[in-house]
Parts: sequence; C-alpha cells; structure tokens
Amino acid sequence: MMPNDSSPPEQRRQAAEAARQQAEGTRLDAEHERCVIEQQRAVAEAARIEAEQCRRQAEEARELRDQHREALETPRQEREHLRQAGETARHAGEEARVAADTARQATMDAVQAAAETLQVMLQHMKVVEEMRRTLRDILVMNKLDSN
Repeated sequence: MMPNDSSPPEQRRQAAEAARQQAEGTRLDAEHERCVIEQQRAVAEAARIEAEQCRRQAEEARELRDQHREALETPRQEREHLRQAGETARHAGEEARVAADTARQATMDAVQAAAETLQVMLQHMKVVEEMRRTLRDILVMNKLDSN
C-alpha cells in the first residue's frame, strides 16, 4: 500500500523501504529463478553431450559389428566355395569311376571276343589238319591202288 504525498515522512520512508525490500525480494527471486534456469540449461547440455557420446558409441559399435559380420562372411564364403569344389570333385570322381567301369567292361568284352576268335581259329586249324590227314591218307591209298 502506497501512502499519498500528504502522509508523514516516516510513513513514506517506511512504505518506500517496504517497497524496496519487496523489490529486492522480487529481484532475489528472479536471480534465483535465473540460477535455476542456468542449472537446468547446464543439466540439459550435459544430457545432450552424454546423448551425443552414446550415439557415437552406438555408431562405433555398429561399425564394429558390421566389420565382425564381414569378417565372418569371408570364411563362410570360402567354406561354400570349398564345398562346391568338393562336390564338383566328387561328381568328377563318380564320372571317372563310371568311365573306368565302362572301360573295364569293354576290355573284358574284347578279351572274350579275342578268346572266341582264337577258339574258332583253333577249330579251323583242327579241320585243316584233319583235311591234310585225309588227303595224305587218300594219296597213300591212291599209291597203293596204282601199284
């Protein structure tokens, strides 16, 4: 409450002092609010910095994870190539075995055919030998008849 200009000077001085104290209290309250706001800003900045550090750490962890994944992928691909090469070699081995079996069978057939040919030739030779004997016998008989 502000006294009018007709109030006694002591009363005006007291009113002015009360107004000054109220203004000082308001100023102190404003200063306190400013300090609280500054603290909140500092806390917010610290939280922002910490969040940025966490983001960087997460990014580094992601990069490491990607590198690890790539490092694991290389041996997996090599194993796959080796598996395919092994499969190709197994298939080629199987084809070679089949070809060897076919060749063995062809060789056995050729040996059998050669044996049969030799058997026929032996029979022919026996027939020829028999014919010679018969001719000799005929010649001997003819000589005897002519005598």
